[in-house]
Amino acid sequence: MDKIIEKKKGLAAAFTRRALPYWMGAFVVAFVLWLVLRDNSSTLRVNGDTLSLGTVAQGEFNDYIRVTGQVQPMTTIQISPLEGGVVQEIVTEEGSKVSKGDVIVILSNESLDLQILNSEAELAEKENLLRNTMISMEQQKLSVKQEMLQLRVEVRRSKRAYESARELFAEKLISREEWLKAEEDYMLATDRLALVETRAKQDSLYRAVEIHQMEESLANMRLNMRMIRKRKDNLTIKAPIDGELGLLDVALGQSIAAGVKIGQINNLDSYKIEAFVDEHYIDRVVAGLQARFERQDESYETVIRKVYPEVRDGKFKTDFKFNGEQPANIRTGQTYYLNLQLGQPEEAVMIPRGTFYQKTGGRWIYVVSEDGTRAVKRNIRIGRQNPQYYEVLEGLEPGERVVVSGYDNFGDNEVLLF
Repeated sequence: MDKIIEKKKGLAAAFTRRALPYWMGAFVVAFVLWLVLRDNSSTLRVNGDTLSLGTVAQGEFNDYIRVTGQVQPMTTIQISPLEGGVVQEIVTEEGSKVSKGDVIVILSNESLDLQILNSEAELAEKENLLRNTMISMEQQKLSVKQEMLQLRVEVRRSKRAYESARELFAEKLISREEWLKAEEDYMLATDRLALVETRAKQDSLYRAVEIHQMEESLANMRLNMRMIRKRKDNLTIKAPIDGELGLLDVALGQSIAAGVKIGQINNLDSYKIEAFVDEHYIDRVVAGLQARFERQDESYETVIRKVYPEVRDGKFKTDFKFNGEQPANIRTGQTYYLNLQLGQPEEAVMIPRGTFYQKTGGRWIYVVSEDGTRAVKRNIRIGRQNPQYYEVLEGLEPGERVVVSGYDNFGDNEVLLF
């Protein structure tokens, strides 16, 4: 006998074998909707109390940077010995106030002392030679004069003999040969006298030239002697100006070569501030920009006087001079923190500075949701910056809150859950 199977109704009909295809279809539809509607963003749960938040604001952006500078004298003169030697005595200690001409260091140089002795001996020998030469020339001059006197007497005697022979020959008292001989003797005496006179003139000119040359040589030796003695004076190193002995790098017994820097004198009449600026600002920092700093509740103004073109370790050097009064207790080596004004204040969207910039480079930031339960990564663009704020060019609106603390522990997650 056949059994009649009753058709299931209600909730029981949903779990029959015939309903299985419908369940499979519903599951597939639900899975597809989940794939389409799910949030693909990677998330990370963080402790919100450890984060630093900042608010995006609309206001006046002051375009300045803070640089650290050190006080240096405006004028510094290097101390270098003109003559090398061994340090014999240190008269003035480093940091002392000095006046122009004050002795700082005394050197000794045995080689120079020996050179001075040799020069003095050579000078004395040259003087003796000149003296002996002049005596010899004077004796020769006297000898020539004596010879001239004798020849003049001989000329006069020959002349009288010649004239007497001429008269006797005219009276036919002597022969023609005797008269001609008297004439020849007279002419010979006259020629000898003329020859000696010529020699005397030439000797006089020669002696004058030789004496002049020797005197010039002697004068040069005396000048050389004075210069060598002046070199001796250079072994005493003195202060070239009034000021402060800011550096002295010598020790007793130390051998120092000529021209080597051993110290410096600082002119205390005026000062400058040397500061190193990040190369990021090399196109914006020029001579003439102003900077201010606070010192003991007083404000002081400075202006850039020189920008050095060389970049070292990512920074370039600048010199500031005071624009007006300078601090009363200013000292070389003091550190001042200057606010260097790069441009005029302008209206801008700003966010507080934070360590997030080291990770993102200002290209993106985490923006906190309105309910404060999460923060979502968002691309932004940052322009100028000062010690307090970043200028936001796009990506953020005033009133929004952002995470400004470091992102090193967040990885590449796009959503932070607080």
